[in-house]
Amino acid sequence: MRLGINLGYWGAGMDGDNLAVAQEADRLGYDVCWAAEAYGSDAPTVLSWVAAQTERIDVGSAILQIPARQPAMTAMTAATLDSLSGGRFRLGLGVSGPQVSEGWYGVKFDKPLARTREYVEIVRKAMSRERLSYEGEHWTLPLPDGPGKPIKLTVHPQREHIPLYIAAIGPRNLEQTGEIADGALLIFPSADHMEDTALRHIRAGREKAGKPMDGFDVCPTLPLAVGDDVAGLADMFRPYTALYVGGMGSRKQNFYNQLAQRMGYEKEAAEIQDKYLGGDKAGAAAAVPHTLIDQTALLGPVERIADRMQAYAAAGVTTLTLSPAGFTLDERITALRAGTEALERAGLA
Repeated sequence: MRLGINLGYWGAGMDGDNLAVAQEADRLGYDVCWAAEAYGSDAPTVLSWVAAQTERIDVGSAILQIPARQPAMTAMTAATLDSLSGGRFRLGLGVSGPQVSEGWYGVKFDKPLARTREYVEIVRKAMSRERLSYEGEHWTLPLPDGPGKPIKLTVHPQREHIPLYIAAIGPRNLEQTGEIADGALLIFPSADHMEDTALRHIRAGREKAGKPMDGFDVCPTLPLAVGDDVAGLADMFRPYTALYVGGMGSRKQNFYNQLAQRMGYEKEAAEIQDKYLGGDKAGAAAAVPHTLIDQTALLGPVERIADRMQAYAAAGVTTLTLSPAGFTLDERITALRAGTEALERAGLA
């Protein structure tokens, strides 16, 4: 099992620290460094900054938002980053959510699965440097009855095939991801529930496409905090968990809330959402069960984290992405180093 790191969103006041974390991960032999975007920092700028100041570690978008860019633009960005980084770019895509898609980008959040499928087809065709033409429900290239003509990408990516990942949560999205992508970016993953909540759906998609699971990258992201006080460490992530389960999306359409329900937290997920949407964010954080946090994060001393890593590897994870927590750079670096130590203790390095 490989290790990655996720820097999250740039511009949160830890930008210099984030670069130092990425450089230390590069030195320690981490496999990939992911960066996110929502409606603040954009991922490609961050990744180009990190790639320019690291040597070996891959850089990946987790995610480039599909409503933010035309697919040909995404192909251009992927090819450019792969070329500039010396073949170290991984393309992660996702549909975002209705509030960001419609409120920030002005793109209707409808038929996300069909849009994702067409988007991936166009991106891959463009990156292959074929002359680009496409007829679909959501995109037609070139536009009919106009001056447009099929043209091809002028940039040569470093590699013939840039790995393409999709951020997926729901069963249908997970199945389609298994069918059309090279990897899945997962959030709030529990080793105990990995098969039921993710892998069986991904496997069904692979089977539909006539492809094996071998070579498909199952890539969940987990917060990492090191120390002896597991309950105290878990409390660090109460606001984070409450934000996603309670406030990320609308009452009717919150993918993370639905995931918590599928993990057996139906009553708790409803309470967290009621409190969060009612303005009681502290109450929502307090309502998050300790077990939900502990199941979806790596907490405790190195030995405990090593045991959990073994559970994730046994569940089918191939790249475990860590978000090292800490109030200072030294604490985050310590957590990062503990991740590699735990991997070695688990016999997975």
